[in-house]
Amino acid sequence: MPLTPPPHGSARSSGELNERIRGLWLRAGGRLSAEQRREYEQLVTEWATAVREEIVKAA
Repeated sequence: MPLTPPPHGSARSSGELNERIRGLWLRAGGRLSAEQRREYEQLVTEWATAVREEIVKAA
């Protein structure tokens, strides 16, 4: 299931996204298919955005 990050930041927390990333790796058994790789890249991009937003809010 492809994920598209929201246009202005992340709607999910970095913690939630981290759990999704971990779950993806567990389900894949450590080897991602091309489709899983695309999902992973989107999740990591969204995670990085969420982390930045959380840092800015904390500052």
